[in-house]
This record gives sequence, C-alpha cells and structure tokens, in this order.
Amino acid sequence: MLKSWLAICLGAALAVPATAAALQSVAVDIGHSLQAPGARSASGQTEFSFNRRAGLLLAGMLREQGVDVAVIGEQGNIRQLTERTQLAQGRQLLLSVHHDSVQPQYLPEAGRFQGYSLFVSRKNPFAEASLACARQIALSLQEAGERPTLHHAEPIAGENRPLADAALGIYWFDDLVVLKTASQPAVLIEHGVIVNPQEEIRLASPLVASRMARAIAAGALRCPLAEANKKP
Repeated sequence: MLKSWLAICLGAALAVPATAAALQSVAVDIGHSLQAPGARSASGQTEFSFNRRAGLLLAGMLREQGVDVAVIGEQGNIRQLTERTQLAQGRQLLLSVHHDSVQPQYLPEAGRFQGYSLFVSRKNPFAEASLACARQIALSLQEAGERPTLHHAEPIAGENRPLADAALGIYWFDDLVVLKTASQPAVLIEHGVIVNPQEEIRLASPLVASRMARAIAAGALRCPLAEANKKP
C-alpha cells in the first residue's frame, strides 16, 4: 500500500532541478514512533503515519538527485530522541519530518489553523547554517504555493516560540532535542496542521505531498553548507 502511494507521488513529481549545492548526504528523521505517535489528525490518523509517508517520499526525491540519504525512525521503534541524532552522525544535514497540531483549547476551532512551520535551534553547533538552510526550504515551499502558520508565536502556554523569520515561518526552538544535539545543521519541518480537517485532506493528497517533498528537497539542495563543512 505504502509502495503504491509512493509510486503515485514520485510519478507525479518533476525532477528536482540540478543545483551547484555541495549537499551529498542527508539524514531524514521520521518524527515520532509507534509507541509515541504524536498528534492525532482530524480523522484520527497518527502523526507518525503522516511523517513516515512524507519522510520516505522526501528521501526518494533526494536520492533521485544523487544524495546519499539515511532514513531514521522508519520502523517506528526509536525510543530516545538522542538516538536519532546519533544515527544521523556523519551526514551533512538533518531534516526532521513532522506534521502539526494546535493547543487543546483551540481544537474545536482547528479549521482556522493551516500552513507549514520550520524550527531551528541556537544551541545547534551550526545554528547559522541551520537558519540559512531553513530559509532556503521555506522559500522553496512558498514558490510551490505553501504558506506559513504563525500560531506558534502566540504568547500562550505551549507556544510563545520566538520567530527567526516571520515572513518565512521560521522559529527558534532552542531546546528541541533533535535540533540542539545534532552534529550538523538541522531543521525540523512541520508540513501542515493535520487537526484541521481540510488541511488533513489536502496534505494526504499524493499530488500535494509530492509537491511539498519536491520543494523541501530543492530547498535542501540549495542549503549553504560550506561553512559547516569546514568545521570538525
């Protein structure tokens, strides 16, 4: 079933355009697990199931461009967050794939929340490269017609994330373990708000999923990693 879904998506996508980026290896981290599946979509699907589909599609897009990709968490059996960054060691870039929710008090009105968001950490050893990479991914997503959500900046419990770039939907999340313990530039990608019924349907569409994976891959290929590559 999953292989058929991926085949449809890959067939619908155009090839990621060739670039002069030096990106050769990426770790694609599939967020959450079977034991801790993350948010529940409007229809009751697990975030992990969305993350797995999106992560495998992204990995396929990158591999088509000759990038060496390590997929982390595909089986859903990772228990410790630091295990993810340990498995990513030696890769030039870490992309953590997620789908979004809202605070519990907003679930009855979840239909008004939509859009992607990106997170980076100032505690990552390559914070500036992480932010620069996030900007390239966000620009590519916007070129593909996606728009950011800014609800994570709302000054309420559970949110209140400082914006690194409001126009591009990029936030600082300094203590997020997968970002701050990574040994390379790292970006966490929230594809969209799956507790919004219409957003869930849209994100589940193979054409939309394909377009987003293509955009993320294209942005990653434009990441300015030269400075990060110089450091031990």
